[in-house]
Amino acid sequence: MSVRDEGGGPTGVTEGTLLWEPSPERARRARMTAFMAWVAEHEKLVFTGYADLWQWSVGHLPEFWSAVRSYFDVGYGGDPTVVLRPGPGAEGATWFPDVTLNYVEQVARQPAAAPALVAVAETGERRSVSYGELMAQTGAAAAGLRRLGVGRGDRVAAVVGNGLEAVVGLLATASLGAVWSSCAPEFGAASMTDRFGQIAPKVLVCADGYRYGGRHYDLTGKRSELEAALPALRASVTVPLPGGASPSATGRAAAARRLSWAELLSESAQLEPVRVEFGHPLWILYSSGTTGLPKPIVHGHGGIVLEHLKALALHCDVGPGRRFFWFTTTGWMMWNFLAGGLLTGATVVCYDGSPTWPDPARLWQLADEEEIGYFGTSAPYLERCRRSGMSPRREHALAVESVGSTGAPLSPEGFAWTAREIGDDVLVGSVSGGTDVCSAFLISCPLLPVRAGELQCRALGARVEAFDPHGRAVVGAVGELVITAPMPSMPVGLWGDDDGSRLHDSYFAQFPGAWRHGDWVKITPEGSAVVYGRSDATLNRGGVRMGTAEFYRVVESLPEIAEALVVDTTELGRQGELVLLVVPTGRPDEPGAPLSLTPELETRIRSTLRQALSPRHAPDHIIAVRTLPRTLNGKKLEVPVRRVLLGTPPAQAVSVDALADPAAFDEVLAAMARAGLLTVGARPSETSP
Repeated sequence: MSVRDEGGGPTGVTEGTLLWEPSPERARRARMTAFMAWVAEHEKLVFTGYADLWQWSVGHLPEFWSAVRSYFDVGYGGDPTVVLRPGPGAEGATWFPDVTLNYVEQVARQPAAAPALVAVAETGERRSVSYGELMAQTGAAAAGLRRLGVGRGDRVAAVVGNGLEAVVGLLATASLGAVWSSCAPEFGAASMTDRFGQIAPKVLVCADGYRYGGRHYDLTGKRSELEAALPALRASVTVPLPGGASPSATGRAAAARRLSWAELLSESAQLEPVRVEFGHPLWILYSSGTTGLPKPIVHGHGGIVLEHLKALALHCDVGPGRRFFWFTTTGWMMWNFLAGGLLTGATVVCYDGSPTWPDPARLWQLADEEEIGYFGTSAPYLERCRRSGMSPRREHALAVESVGSTGAPLSPEGFAWTAREIGDDVLVGSVSGGTDVCSAFLISCPLLPVRAGELQCRALGARVEAFDPHGRAVVGAVGELVITAPMPSMPVGLWGDDDGSRLHDSYFAQFPGAWRHGDWVKITPEGSAVVYGRSDATLNRGGVRMGTAEFYRVVESLPEIAEALVVDTTELGRQGELVLLVVPTGRPDEPGAPLSLTPELETRIRSTLRQALSPRHAPDHIIAVRTLPRTLNGKKLEVPVRRVLLGTPPAQAVSVDALADPAAFDEVLAAMARAGLLTVGARPSETSP
């Protein structure tokens, strides 16, 4: 039940305000409750509550993960009795070394008639398949890939939208023991090459175009560039845009490697997943790639199966009879997480297109039409809905019971709006994890209360701690987010990093034996957590360190400010300046003269920050821009902007193909140059469709 005042609004919302508690009935039917009962029966362990269960899960890792495997009846071959061969701390662990399995086996065992997937395009076209139909298409695609020479360990790269073909391609590839890797169609050709060029794919699956924001974008040019840049490529499979005709065979004599998606699936075949080692590569994901080549992160079959079953079924309460949705593209790890819903027997809902076209309520309309029970999205989307004054529950008939939020910290006000405006009994589940583990460290739980601004709990099996600068765990204070024990979905490696040195330097170099994730976090005495933003974007003003999320909450509370980006140019031994970029509300959309703020608004911004934070946090410069630069995954470019302000040439500070809107970065560079802040010149604009 939600906690409200008589007027229907939250009462005095601040960090920690109680917003929701599970009803006895909801707690009773939660899959987490069923798991606890199973452990009590089979392991003779009785837990007093979630905190007790979590402590057992991280204190007895082999027993816990063996229980997860048994509870979900994960199919396997070999001997499961050896669960973990540990390394030093969280580094170097080997899980289930004598077990073989395949990710697709767990999907294929679902009832054939049960609804598996609904794919909705921006145009409104809807396709749905049962688990039996999905497995039939997967078997045909696997046979087609096998005809093209794809086998165990080979890579299949894909540039496709979030729809049926993407899921079939992933499952077909995985069933063969081959390795899947995907990019969203909106990535630039150079960005795709930076990723796929590192892994030498044998087959490329590429859409012929995509739609976004009401516009059509052709991909034939990007496909040709990719084909030329990937010398190991044997074949290129073209996927038609939903609703379009299959690609013509015209010109195939000049490009003999090409075939259509229909040709790939032309021969029916029985799906026969190949069992592989527990840590055999399943897919390759990539770091955001704001500088240098993106890290190609390899995850294994077994680790992902166990982690996604635990996270989705137990924490998110997803399973048979439930419709599971997360807004994502195929270039973000949340797409892989979304596909993981198939492991649980849920119905996965995919949406391919803009979340705000033709209007910002599009996703809530989708939730209404598809009777979505678990609705996942990004914190910026929820904040945008909140600031617009939208009330989805009054405008749509929603069946949503849980709202997942990730990508950035959700403000206490964002928590309260979601709890109030989506339904009468909605769990607001802000989660934090990353591409690196393709899951969440900090996550939701159907047995715990929801408090504004707090992530409900540390995930089962994830020993999350906050470290002070000396590597000591702290509670109730902000520290570095670290993982001090191994998780099965930690990378089995980085592709091409044969000696493991790059993996070690990326995660384990600062705190020996502990995974440093790069976020500021506070673990509360109750076991919940608050994330304060990236630790490499810290604001350090006169020795007072603060994450950017707290700063944004103050600035973006002003009605005249739509969103903000702040960077601190302080370096070791030198106090720098605090530079604030703001997007005014009601800004003009047409390009033209630079935006400006009134002196009165600048004064109010500074005085509000002085009062809410400290005098040290009043910005030295406030610059108005029309939009903020973001990565393709929607993250603000805090670190690259800071690097540019400290003298790094813009072309070295960020990869243009990693940007959602390169022109936004150009505008910021120009605005900072006009303010006299840059020591290097702006780069020329580079844009692509």
